[in-house]
Amino acid sequence: MTYDTPLRRWWAALALLAVAAAAVLGLGHGEARAAGTVQVTGFGSNPGNLLMYRYAPAGLAAGRPVVVALHGCTQTASYGEAAGWTHWADAWGFAVVMPQQQSANNSSQCFNWFQPGDFGRDAGEALSIRQMVAKTVADLGSDPARVYVTGLSAGGAMTAALLADYPDVFAGGGVVAGLPYHCATTAVEASVNCMTTGTSKTPQQWGDLVRQAYPSWTGARPKVSLWQGSSDSVVKPVNLTELMKQWTDVAGTGQTPAVNDTVAGYPHQVYRDASGADRVEVYSITGMDHGQPVDPGSGAEQCGTAGAYVLDVNLCASYRIGRFWGLDGSAPSPSPSPSPSPSPSPSPSPSPSGSSGSSGSTQLTDDTARDGYVKAAADGGSPAVGTLAGSLGLAVGRGTDGRQNRALLSFDTSAVPAGATITGARLTLGYGSGSGDPWAAAQLTVDVRDGCFGAACTTGADDWAAPASAGAGAAATVARFTSGSGTSGGFSAAGLAAIRPGSTVQLRLQFDQALASTAYVFLQRGSGAVLTVDWTL
Repeated sequence: MTYDTPLRRWWAALALLAVAAAAVLGLGHGEARAAGTVQVTGFGSNPGNLLMYRYAPAGLAAGRPVVVALHGCTQTASYGEAAGWTHWADAWGFAVVMPQQQSANNSSQCFNWFQPGDFGRDAGEALSIRQMVAKTVADLGSDPARVYVTGLSAGGAMTAALLADYPDVFAGGGVVAGLPYHCATTAVEASVNCMTTGTSKTPQQWGDLVRQAYPSWTGARPKVSLWQGSSDSVVKPVNLTELMKQWTDVAGTGQTPAVNDTVAGYPHQVYRDASGADRVEVYSITGMDHGQPVDPGSGAEQCGTAGAYVLDVNLCASYRIGRFWGLDGSAPSPSPSPSPSPSPSPSPSPSPSGSSGSSGSTQLTDDTARDGYVKAAADGGSPAVGTLAGSLGLAVGRGTDGRQNRALLSFDTSAVPAGATITGARLTLGYGSGSGDPWAAAQLTVDVRDGCFGAACTTGADDWAAPASAGAGAAATVARFTSGSGTSGGFSAAGLAAIRPGSTVQLRLQFDQALASTAYVFLQRGSGAVLTVDWTL
């Protein structure tokens, strides 16, 4: 079909140089990765079917940042090294997560930034990447308030999507030769409207698309660094302007730069908010074609390995982006609400703490003195408390005894600031063991109760049928996962209303239909079950 020729030309153009790139960039078959880079499995349900690679410097301390680096078409996770991110990880002390696309998802190994099933919040490839972040925070004890994402080309377009979808996860972003969020929802729109001719919207129109990605979010937005070559032959350079309009509107800075200078001879603008904080910066690399700017060498500001689509322009983008985020300690970073990841203790992230108009997030850990599970007949008859919680975890689904199981989790909300308005919530669950596929016939739902379900806050037989708070039945769902951890979608408004600071909230997990055959999962307790609560003051 001829209507998608420009998109095919984009992918084909990248493919033509894949062999040459492999020699210097570690791309394609026979790739090389930085020493210390490992493949990580079991990071969640992985609905986008992506691969996860991670680089962590030797001896990396807990509480350090995380950078997600997204490659372009035909490239692999080795992009993170070629662009200089692993170098700065060693110099500044942070972990690098490097997702890798698979040809089964996209024949040119492009991230599917234009497919709604992959760029939406808690869906497809976007959710897979979010799960990689949660896995890294849990494994390395990384700081969930200092997580950043950057990418080139299709990876840059997916970066914009992640910044829109997860302002509660990412404190900053770097879009290199990418496209505005929600520029396209089909391959035709991607190739013709966005990449070839460019799509023009007002700042508010672009900004509204970002705000609609997570409508209930009222907290801080990521700070964003935008880059493109003025002679880009793959993605029309006007997209840099459209990205600027989108993210300055989201940041509330207006479109008049506070700084208009040059860096290494290239035009550079900075946009600041009312408090004077840098929120968006723009680099237009004069005469550069499509690619990642690098400056190979051993100097203090140099980085990268030049090759196909990694271009030596005497300016290292990863160095400048990292400094803009404050990874080198040169500038403060915003404090977004961290993504849920198993944590042994509550970790509030206010911005700033206790002041009017502030926002943040608190991670609450399941209270094992009050959790448990209840089993009953399919019609709810003869409920009884399950006895294997201490050894196997919390059961959900139909057991080998033919009875249906519902799990109870309990959370103390006293770590949420008094008087806070709850704006979002998500539940992260650790997988223990299981049998069969209970999701094949039903959805795993989350009921929410302000206080306790039964007469007592410890698990009892009456928890089986006790009502949720008004309208808070099935306040969220948890997609299928068979290892690692899985995270629910955002709670409904009624579910959020049932969460009060300084109180107790209980969650009941159950499949929404009685299962006809044995199919169950045992979920982890305590630090393996984390409720993340977003709030504003």
